[in-house]
Amino acid sequence: MKRLLATLLVLIVGIASSGLLYAQSSDHSIFQLSTLNALKQGVYDGETTFGELRKHGDFGLGTLNGLDGEMLALNGEFFQIKADGKVHLIPDSDRTPFAVVTFFQPDMKLSLSRVSDMKELQETLDRMLPAGDRPLAIRIDATFAYSKVRSVPRQEKPYPGLEDALKQQTEFELKNVRGTVLGFRFPTYMDGVNVAGYHFHFLTADKKAGGHLLDCSTESADVDVALISNLTLKLLE
Repeated sequence: MKRLLATLLVLIVGIASSGLLYAQSSDHSIFQLSTLNALKQGVYDGETTFGELRKHGDFGLGTLNGLDGEMLALNGEFFQIKADGKVHLIPDSDRTPFAVVTFFQPDMKLSLSRVSDMKELQETLDRMLPAGDRPLAIRIDATFAYSKVRSVPRQEKPYPGLEDALKQQTEFELKNVRGTVLGFRFPTYMDGVNVAGYHFHFLTADKKAGGHLLDCSTESADVDVALISNLTLKLLE
């Protein structure tokens, strides 16, 4: 028993010194409305209201009917970042064709040192996060020296495919802003159901700017991670 306790103590010290802290893991679930492939094909209208969606999660991302901007859910509030870059609270009556949400409870806490761009951020996370085939929900809080985000204007019927719609995107560059990056990392076998790899949206701390994250840099960041065990997929009616 003493040897076992000593071994556990060494493991705990090693984890803490690496900047990686684990909380007790539990079974976390993701609720997803529709699929990425449906969105790619221009299926931009759904019947699910945000009032219904909030029953399934307080954290996540997606869009609104008509592909009207970027959606981000943080601490139970749902925000729309429109193509003009302005942020709006989403009323419960609005509807969404695609969203991914969870009730966010972190299992892991990371401390990141300087990352110079999006590529380095993803590579750093890959080194620190557990390998494997389970999705992860990720929240990053930092002061970002630089961030580049985008949003998309509402589309008109007949809807174009997502690739063509994204040609109309508006990009914004933000400097020296405090904010939260949030999103998911999905395994490659889920490509088409969702984005394989990382998918992040961004919201400034003052809730005045944000969007789909294209690039960023920061000197340090606090990262919370939830390990996902279950996925509920609701198809469009």
